[in-house]
Amino acid sequence: MPPAPVADAYLSDLAWVSATNGWGPVERDRSNGRNAAGDGTPISFGGVTYAKGLGVHAPSEIVYHLGGTADRFTALVGIDDFSKNQAATAATKASVRGDGKVLFTSGKLTGAGGPVRVDLDVRGVKLLHLVVEDANANTAFDHTSWALARVTVV
Repeated sequence: MPPAPVADAYLSDLAWVSATNGWGPVERDRSNGRNAAGDGTPISFGGVTYAKGLGVHAPSEIVYHLGGTADRFTALVGIDDFSKNQAATAATKASVRGDGKVLFTSGKLTGAGGPVRVDLDVRGVKLLHLVVEDANANTAFDHTSWALARVTVV
């Protein structure tokens, strides 16, 4: 088990407990690209780029050990511009779970809809799960990013 964070940190700078991804590996500070590691583009929504975050493709789940030390989790989650030419095809929904309890669900995410802001109280949460699922029975182009995914520590 990786150590719990002891200071404020971007999740892309922390080791995860586990990570599964529907296409290629989970990317740190890049969008999920094709099937190889590091082949994504900078994370972006509507042309605005973000230096920090996680790039995934539905279905995906990343689990982090917070060990009850974190206070808040914040992020922007949405269909990454990597899929902008396929905006009509891409549709996902994101959720955040803490120790098995659903803390957040996004509703349907599309390229046209832009990202959704996440700001959650995670005090006492030991395991944080970032989950992205397909939302339209077609996983093609479901490139989703967790931009600025960050925990603050008590």
